[in-house]
Amino acid sequence: MTGRYWIETLGCPKNEVDSDKLVGTLTADGMVVAASPEDADLVVVNTCAFIESARQESIDTVLALADQAVDARVVVTGCMAERYGNELADALPEVDAVSGFGVPVSLGRKPDLTNGDDRDGLPAFDLLNLPRPSSDRPWAYVKIAEGCDRNCGFCAIPTFRGPQRSRSHTSILDEVRGLDVQEVVLVAQDLAAFGRDQGHGERSIVQLVGEVRELVERVRLLYLYPSDLTEELIQAILATGVPYFDLSLQHVSRPLMRRMRRWGDGERFLERINHIRSIAPEASFRSNFIVGYPGETEDDHDALLDFIEQAQLDWCGFFAYSLEDGTYAADLDGQVDAGLVNERLRELTELQDQITAARRDALIGETVTVLVDSQGIGRSHREAPEIDGIIHVPDDLIVGSMQQVAIVGAMGPDLIAQGASAEDASW
Repeated sequence: MTGRYWIETLGCPKNEVDSDKLVGTLTADGMVVAASPEDADLVVVNTCAFIESARQESIDTVLALADQAVDARVVVTGCMAERYGNELADALPEVDAVSGFGVPVSLGRKPDLTNGDDRDGLPAFDLLNLPRPSSDRPWAYVKIAEGCDRNCGFCAIPTFRGPQRSRSHTSILDEVRGLDVQEVVLVAQDLAAFGRDQGHGERSIVQLVGEVRELVERVRLLYLYPSDLTEELIQAILATGVPYFDLSLQHVSRPLMRRMRRWGDGERFLERINHIRSIAPEASFRSNFIVGYPGETEDDHDALLDFIEQAQLDWCGFFAYSLEDGTYAADLDGQVDAGLVNERLRELTELQDQITAARRDALIGETVTVLVDSQGIGRSHREAPEIDGIIHVPDDLIVGSMQQVAIVGAMGPDLIAQGASAEDASW
């Protein structure tokens, strides 16, 4: 396969890793990146299917690119391809192929091998353990497992990504070495369950974090299920020098959590957060919450508001419940009116915006260590790439270097810094 390709990636960081690996495969096949979709011979759209709004964005993107890239072969892959297969292929006559790669099968419109049609080698492969090119940024996501063994009431991911499949330590560490970065962000559907698949094996996320930390300056973990946040894992995270805790909480009302088929409640979550802050006051916290899950009452909503006020999380996202076919919640009674959901979302978002702004303002006058991601842009341990705020740093700081800077101002979620006191070092 030769020619020029264009890849459009939607959804979460895990999809970005898949796209990186697809880049590696296409490059190895002799293809080069196109300057734009119009210049491409092959356009790939890596889709997201997590909730309805993400699916609509994926469809809109596919149709827009199909209009732009009139002479290219258009391939739809990612979560929508894996979840809907032939149904999606039939609904999108504008595309040339629908091909999933999250599991080692090809879905959707398949090659007609009886007529010798191999779709010019359109792949049917599992990207989890394929090589990828080195990063063009001083940080990179690394996916350590695929799929999920949990059965949360609202989530359809296990139905199309399959059960959890953890990679080997060796394959992960080899990938980290090849990326040539200062910061590695470990991602998976259920990160802390790494090593224990379908009830077999032993969790080894703590060991893996230590191994990766020996290779890079920073290790960051995204998506931690709260019941797995053991003292051992807390200490392993703190030992990386990146006291950043991304906790998948989803809600705090105990009755509603049971309907979600989730562990925990606000009291337990606060106890854990306060414990971490007692031993690491500089720790930063992020979480996401579902609003309007079937059966959510005003009392449940008030409990979430109270938790947000008490927890004082640095970063927080709120999402309207999306009914997903095939999930436990799809058949629950107590669907919440969309207007009420939007009202609750506004109330929560306004509160969290105030908290985030206050916590950022409190950093003015502090000296922090940043990784310079690009010219004029840096991040401390408090900011995950592409998700949280940024720190505006002097333009003369070398990209990829770790620098000491003084925070002199704040603009909502973003900070302004000046003065580098550490010696520049290229990455």
